[in-house]
Amino acid sequence: MNLSKSATFTLPRALRMLALAAAFLMAVPLQAFAAEQPAGEPLTAESAAEFLEAFFASEQAKPFYTGAAVVIVKDGEVIAQEGFGFADAEKKKAVDPANTLFRMASVSKTFTAVAVMQLIEQGKIDLDEDIRTYLPGLEFENPFDTPVTTAHLLTHRSGFEVRDPQSEDLHGDFDLYVSIEDYAKQHMPPVVREPGTAYMYDNFAYLLLGLIVENVSGEPFEDYMQNHVFVPLGMDSSGFILNRENLERLATGYTAPGSEPIEPYVFRPTVMPHGGMIATAEDIGKFMIAFLNEGAAPDGARVLSAESVAAMSEYRNAIHPLLPDTTYGFESAAQLPMAGASRDVLTKLGDLPGNSSMLLLLPEEETGVFLTYNQMGALRDLFYMQFMASFFPSYGAPADLEAFGQDPAVRLEDLEGLYADLRLPSIVYAVEKGEDGTLTLSDALIGERSLRHAGGNLFVDEMMQRFAAFRVDEDGTVYMKESALNPLGYARKGETPVGYEDVAADHPYAPFILGIQSLGYYPNEEGLTFEPGRPVTRAELVWHLMAVSAVRGSTSDTYAFTDIAGHPLAPYIQAAAELGLVSGGSDGRFDPDRPATRQEAAVIVWNAYKLLFPETIFADVPVEGNTAEWALPAVRMMVALGLHGPEVAPSASGVPVFDGADLLKRQEEAALLYRLLLTPVQQIAAGLMEQPAAAPAEGAA
Repeated sequence: MNLSKSATFTLPRALRMLALAAAFLMAVPLQAFAAEQPAGEPLTAESAAEFLEAFFASEQAKPFYTGAAVVIVKDGEVIAQEGFGFADAEKKKAVDPANTLFRMASVSKTFTAVAVMQLIEQGKIDLDEDIRTYLPGLEFENPFDTPVTTAHLLTHRSGFEVRDPQSEDLHGDFDLYVSIEDYAKQHMPPVVREPGTAYMYDNFAYLLLGLIVENVSGEPFEDYMQNHVFVPLGMDSSGFILNRENLERLATGYTAPGSEPIEPYVFRPTVMPHGGMIATAEDIGKFMIAFLNEGAAPDGARVLSAESVAAMSEYRNAIHPLLPDTTYGFESAAQLPMAGASRDVLTKLGDLPGNSSMLLLLPEEETGVFLTYNQMGALRDLFYMQFMASFFPSYGAPADLEAFGQDPAVRLEDLEGLYADLRLPSIVYAVEKGEDGTLTLSDALIGERSLRHAGGNLFVDEMMQRFAAFRVDEDGTVYMKESALNPLGYARKGETPVGYEDVAADHPYAPFILGIQSLGYYPNEEGLTFEPGRPVTRAELVWHLMAVSAVRGSTSDTYAFTDIAGHPLAPYIQAAAELGLVSGGSDGRFDPDRPATRQEAAVIVWNAYKLLFPETIFADVPVEGNTAEWALPAVRMMVALGLHGPEVAPSASGVPVFDGADLLKRQEEAALLYRLLLTPVQQIAAGLMEQPAAAPAEGAA
């Protein structure tokens, strides 16, 4: 389960967390260490040990792990198995790859796929059968003629609406048991895209695969995995239930070296086929040996047929040959600079709070690597780049772009518009056509960069030295995959906005209003009015901020405020309160239907960003206008980051005027939403931190 990529629960939090993640990844000198290593040396027990020792001792790696375990297998044998750092930093408890348990997170999906393939071998599951056959009593909407099949679930092409785990699904009640079936019935999503048409990383799909395993085998999922996968392979420390008995062996999770530990947690549902597996590195080594040996362990125990191994090793869909998506249970490796992602490399990544993992297989080389560590972050990306450069540099050779032709297969003008990631809609891209035959791609995390057309539907991201590709379907739907920011899915171009009768093309707020309409947050129907000058209520403001974050309303039956019970937007207000984004008056009221002010909107954004950006970097930002003292830090941030529309303009002295006490109008809210989705705030803030402190402008408030 990749919660690190699904942690965008509110727009401000989404952008805060994603900005952190992007900055984290971009800060890693991915090629620096590799350049110091001898290229292409043979992988042996000796060279593997030397590599691991040098890597984990390097200054590049140290910030990204507290404790880590690695196992490397080659030619049917373990050639390296090492622990580094601490499983528990406070107790100085070292990582033991044979005994320390780590959360596998989404690496669990590979093992769930193994169970499905076993049942396919037995004729109990048909890859092309409607999943309803195996899920009696589980109802969901599918408006398309194409059924959702087992193959769609395995390859993340189900078409289901996003149903990622939410914060409430992680809890500390070790005595609570929630079944897979009960959870699925409560959270079952509708199908919103034709199954098989678009790749979107889908946690819920693998939860359903676990339920299918239960139903067709007649065994609880956790028992099936023990009886038919773990025990045959001698994976004695692996399982899908974390209890008090094995909690002592679990690596303590951290957010960073030296940080406070993350409290132990379990899941809802209790058994999570998509992310709940625990195991030692040693156990994963046993699996890798068997998989690379066509499904058979050294003692002859077989968990998969050679045919099933081959099926799991084949990529099933791709927007471009250099950008494959998934197999049955694996996903493509990270793009190496100008090399794309090799179809001969299998990976599976996993992330949960306090844990990240990478399973890497090179079947042609009879080599497997498993890395796990007790914090989230970019260690595996750095490891992958350096490991491949050291031992298998041929996989990183620049792609021969001539092989894909130079004749355009897409019209650049058809690609222009706003794109939202299918899974994380708060990741929004703007694509514009340049005069020189290039595209400009921009987003809130990496910023603006040029896409050079490399032929057909393939483009080169000139800044990141990675590939991007587009696909235009017969119905005009346009998809994009850009692997620099989000390699685990597609982004879809928004609808052409029809506009509003009271918003002229030259209206100063038209680009913002029409942009948000394009993304589907405003109705896109003929003959409607927008009322750009109407004030926005406090409830509407919170609702819209939550909506563009794809956050569902709170399910709490108690409220933080005394006056929101029965209000149609109460769940969203409560969600914002739970996240610390809003507060009420001293009387405990929220006043949901009172018009919001500009400064109140600014404070909501500030409540999200203040943990990311120190207040001091905005302290000298000059502003004028009627703003309350309590809102000045927030307003200064909004001005510095450009999170506003034309309502903020310079005075005669050149100082921005932000009248925070004025009511927030609908047009201004549209500008705020647009800016939050597309402004590279991390880069702007970094620039401010590099500037020397300046004296406040005379007369600035």
